[in-house]
Parts: sequence; C-alpha cells; structure tokens
Amino acid sequence: MTVSPAKSVDTSQIRPEIQQLQSQLVQWRRGFHQRPELAFQEKLTSHFVINKLEEWGIPHQTGIAQTGVAAVIEGGKPGKVLGIRADMDALPIEEENQVPYRSQHEGIMHACGHDGHTAIALGTAYYLWQHRQDIAGTIKIIFQPAEESPGGAKPMIEEGVLKNPDVEAIIGLHLWNNLPLGTIGVKEGPLMAAVELFKCQIQGRGGHGAMPHQTTDAVVVSSQIVNALQTIVSRNVDPTNSAVVTVGELKAGSAMNVIADSAYLSGTVRYFDASLENYIGQRVEDIIAGICQSYGASYDLNYWRIYPPVINDNRVADLVRSVANTIVETPKGVVPECETMGGEDMAFFLEQVPGCYFFLGSANPKLGLNYPHHHPRFDFDETALGMGVEMFVRCVEQLPSLKV
Repeated sequence: MTVSPAKSVDTSQIRPEIQQLQSQLVQWRRGFHQRPELAFQEKLTSHFVINKLEEWGIPHQTGIAQTGVAAVIEGGKPGKVLGIRADMDALPIEEENQVPYRSQHEGIMHACGHDGHTAIALGTAYYLWQHRQDIAGTIKIIFQPAEESPGGAKPMIEEGVLKNPDVEAIIGLHLWNNLPLGTIGVKEGPLMAAVELFKCQIQGRGGHGAMPHQTTDAVVVSSQIVNALQTIVSRNVDPTNSAVVTVGELKAGSAMNVIADSAYLSGTVRYFDASLENYIGQRVEDIIAGICQSYGASYDLNYWRIYPPVINDNRVADLVRSVANTIVETPKGVVPECETMGGEDMAFFLEQVPGCYFFLGSANPKLGLNYPHHHPRFDFDETALGMGVEMFVRCVEQLPSLKV
C-alpha cells in the first residue's frame, strides 16, 4: 500500500532517499495507530519493529523491560556511541477521529504521537543501516515501552540498555502539536518539568447541617487545604523559578443538609528546578498537617514522584540546534522558548548521559491537525515523519564534532 500526506511545508532540505521513504513511514505510523497498545503491553508494536530489524539484518536486543527493543548499528569508522530513543505506548482514550487508520482497539488510542516516534526511529534505523559504512561511531536506537506511565525508561536503564556498548550521548524527539509544522523546538537546560503526584484522605466528624458545632466539617477543612496549597508557589518558591501545584480532584459529601465526615483530594506538582525535589512535597504535607490539626481533623497522605525534570545538556543541544537550522527556515523555524510543564521519562536517560530532547512541530490547522496531545481527536501532519528522520540522520552525521 502506498500512502502519503499532503505536502504542506518546504521539504527540499530532506534528502531524496528519505523523501522516498516517506510513504513507508506513513504506512508504518498508520499501522501502529490502528493497533495501539498500553504501557508494557506493546507486543504487536514490538514484534513489528523486531521483524523489520530482522528483515534488514540489524543486530538488536529484545525483551528489555518486557517489550523494549534496542538496535545497534556500528559505523564503518571509529567514533562515539549515540543513543536515539523513541517511545511506543498509547493512551486509554477512545478515538474520535473518523480516518481510515483510526484505532481498532476499543478504548485505546495513540493520542500523543508515539506511533510517529516509532515510525521515525524505524526509518532512521533503516537509513543508517544502509549507510553504515559512512557512519563514524555506533548508534543505539532504543524503542521504549511505557512512557505514559508507569515509565519504561528507568527499567530499561536498570536492565543495561545504555551499556554494551556504553552510550556516551542520547537524543530523542517528540512530535509537538503546540508548534506548527516546519518548526523545531530546541533549548538547553530544563525543557520539561518534574512530575509528582499526591492523594489525600481527610477525616473529620460528620453530622447534621443545622448543628455544625457538633462536627468537624471535612468540606471546610479540604477547602482550606486547597487554597493554602496555592501559597507554596506564590510564597515559598523563588518567583524566578516555575512551579505548579494543582488540585485536580476534590470529593466530599452526599447530601445538602449533611456535614461530610470525610473528603478526598488529589493533584500534581510540577517544577523545573531539581533542587525543589523533596521541598514542595514536604510543604504539601506541612500544610495539610497544620490545617487538619487546627480543625481537629486527621489525614492520610500518599505522595510520590513519577519523573524528574528533563534537562538538556548544553553541548548536545547546540548540536541539535545547529542541525535544526539546516532543515527548517531560520531564524523563526527554530524555537528556543519551548519549555512545558508536561513531564517525560526521557529525563531518566538524561540523568545518566548527556543528551537533548527536542520538539518537532507537527500541527497543521489548515488540515484540522492541531488538536492538543491526549485529546480524542489528536492527529498530526505526517510530513513531520520524514523531517524527524532527517533530523536524526544529520545529528548522527555531526556526531564527530560533539565534545562530551
């Protein structure tokens, strides 16, 4: 089957061989999109990747962190070892798009672009393998499960995916509908936020709505907590730092004339500055404990960390930026102010080796391809697939100039 999207930006900087691969990239991506799989269940996706690597004769390791795959391409010249990472998992969302390649798995959808990431990594592997004699160094392409949670990067690292050969630098991309097609978001330092979560049960004493003096009103207590938690960012965090404390869930009560004896709230904490680890979490508990004590209530708090912040290495970011400048229109094509409070477990790879995670603009409002990530109508302009392969290939070609 030959499929190709409408060409909506200048793709003249994409080399002919990769342009010829475009229809294949689209076909692979749409195949993944039709058969989405949740975290650590990416068996169909993994098997497809493995079958292609075997068909092409590319050495690879399978079963890393259950469904992960790592392909190793040794260049014909000595050099550094570069990792390229792509995530494979989908989300528990029912797709609303009416397209020929819509999800065939009920209640599961590729609503974040990971189907495209896998296709781009597969196309990169194919191209590099065909040109391996011209490569200086070794490229390890990592197909990772479970980015959406609970996180597949950490278990892959623990199982040695960055070893044998030892990865010296790593790059990865995210198709990004917050940027238009034809742009690339690259910045050094913090790019994406740390992600921490909390759940809290407040226990008071219920009673009749007409007799509040006989009760400890869990609604009042939890309301005070929600308001007070907002002071962490406004009064405890340096205003030059970015942080977010969000209470996304609050449940209490069952009748208008009954004072609730308990309340439940949950939320998320985000920040860029790694020094805030432990601090915000401790302030959350201090506030909850203090308010509960003052009202005579008790609490049960569960607070845990998901991902650290995504922090790009300056040297690798400089290399990626220099490559981006050769592919998209400059200066407006490369976007340095692209940080987001969203989280990503690429952070664990970047804690181990210097690297750069960057955003590949994929939105095209003219085609209706600009719904946000995690939306049931999310989709992207597939022209970005070839651009992604070109980005990765040019980064590999510039690897000898990287000082790490």
